Amino acid sequence: MSILPLLADAPRPTDAGAPDEGALLAWFRRTGPVLVGFSGGVDSSYLAAVAVDALGPSAVLAVVGRSASYPLEQWRVARAIADRCAIPVVELDTHELDDPRYAANPTNRCYFCKSELWTRLAPLAAARGMTLVDGTNADDLADWRPGAAAAREHGVRSPLAEFGFTKADVRRASAARALPTADRPSAPCLASRLPYGTPVTVARLRRVERAEAGLRAIGIEGDLRVRHHGDLARIELAPAALDARWTADGLGEMAAAVAAADYAEVAVDLLGFRSGSLNLLAGVGVRPGAGGHGLASHRPASSPATSPAPPSIALAASVTVERRGALALLRPTRPLAALLPLGRAALRTVPVPEGCTHVALCIGERRSPAAALSTPDDRR
Repeated sequence: MSILPLLADAPRPTDAGAPDEGALLAWFRRTGPVLVGFSGGVDSSYLAAVAVDALGPSAVLAVVGRSASYPLEQWRVARAIADRCAIPVVELDTHELDDPRYAANPTNRCYFCKSELWTRLAPLAAARGMTLVDGTNADDLADWRPGAAAAREHGVRSPLAEFGFTKADVRRASAARALPTADRPSAPCLASRLPYGTPVTVARLRRVERAEAGLRAIGIEGDLRVRHHGDLARIELAPAALDARWTADGLGEMAAAVAAADYAEVAVDLLGFRSGSLNLLAGVGVRPGAGGHGLASHRPASSPATSPAPPSIALAASVTVERRGALALLRPTRPLAALLPLGRAALRTVPVPEGCTHVALCIGERRSPAAALSTPDDRR
């Protein structure tokens, strides 16, 4: 069942074509002034640009919620998009980290974050006679999105989802408008890098942000996440980007960039970036047989007639396997340069404990006691 009521006047897209932006423009004109929950991401940027096109700047207000979980780089993008498209913007501070329910990082953490945001935006919209709208798209309806409940409670409309715009549709429509967000990777909040149950703190968010900024600084583009596992950072990259770095020097540069954010160990996920990766790690919202984060294990799908080749004796002796919950960490027992020519596919054949949804290769660690003692306490 859909988590969102459909607009009565929203024509459903057919299999023959993409949703009609003209219908979206017409809906804005019928609806009148809108207040947009604005992050500067692909969806909210497109939504705000269309709203301004339909209504003019005086009838649109884009509101950015600022907190430690909102990346600084994303704020810069949001301001640049607003300037480019003449989108009026207001910034306000949100205080979700002060809510112990959010800070505990339960599986419905996003509900408490969005509840904080919409609680602050709803009075602002009411005072200005504006309808609250957000950038939820049609793909989001099938994903684990506890924040959607908070939006419904505050009467937030989601016209992109209601008119059937998928993420791909939004990107195509953004490109047609020459919006620079058309090909930008998605940028969820920094708290999404912390496994459920790991308390959300400013220090942890800052470490993740510094680690990802370090990887961007060495030229890594596209989808990228640094997942926080205490003093271990697990890097997820788009497969092509990971393949391009699959050398001792390339991985070493990545490890150094992340270690500079005070991580004692750095690992790279062998399957690469997966949206909703931590949902899979915790078994949250996983639909058996589904694509994306619905994978049942770390191994890629294979046809019934084939199966991954068993690991060679040399490979099996080249790594040890350490289990951390649903994460299997492969630790090389010989120099990384000697292991890498075997390739990621071969490493994924190493047997791991039943129930592991992720497998990562350790590419850097600080071994000296002095270095270990210097790791900051990220519980603050």
